[in-house]
Amino acid sequence: MPPPPPVAKPGRVQVYHVLAGYSPQKEYELLVEEGDLLYISETSASSGQQSQVESKCGDNLGKLPSSYVNNENYVLRIEFPLHEAAKRGNFELLEECLKNNVSVNSLDKSGSTALYWAAHGGHSKMVHFLLNVPKICISSQNKIGDTPLHAASWKNRLECVEMLVEAGADVHSKNKELKKPVDLAASPEIAAFLRLAIRKVVEPEDNYEGSADSSGGDDN
Repeated sequence: MPPPPPVAKPGRVQVYHVLAGYSPQKEYELLVEEGDLLYISETSASSGQQSQVESKCGDNLGKLPSSYVNNENYVLRIEFPLHEAAKRGNFELLEECLKNNVSVNSLDKSGSTALYWAAHGGHSKMVHFLLNVPKICISSQNKIGDTPLHAASWKNRLECVEMLVEAGADVHSKNKELKKPVDLAASPEIAAFLRLAIRKVVEPEDNYEGSADSSGGDDN
């Protein structure tokens, strides 16, 4: 017997803001209203041969005409919604994105993760939440080599620094200027804390970890 075909990997999830609602014309279609958020897999959205696109809105699943989904007068794609939520401390949007399978390790145009921006903004509750998401990459480096710990250190976010280190963030990680998080410390308290943490961890020979998602800066 021939081997079974490989299981297709799910595409990334794209997020859309509804500009004009849609009333179902068929029983399997989805009702959406102005202001709603739509979650559509990248694979489904990019298939030009499908007349209907599998979609999710809130807890409701259904299909929408591809002509509707691909019309910018009706829906507008949100680039990097997870990162925008992390920057603004928007917990509701962050949780909804993760619930709808937006990757926690996805990268924006700077090569940064949502955890990076949450730490950068000092959103400590969000940092704590993200650190408990399964398979999160704690020390992902962006295009200039900075990790979330670098960001928290130079932005003077002591509580975030403490949480990241406790979760196992790489205190020895160097950015492209060969700076460790301790070298960027914005306060004596953060510098002292990181120096103590460094003494407890042996520096690896090669600590450049690179990006969490090498496939590029696409969030959805």
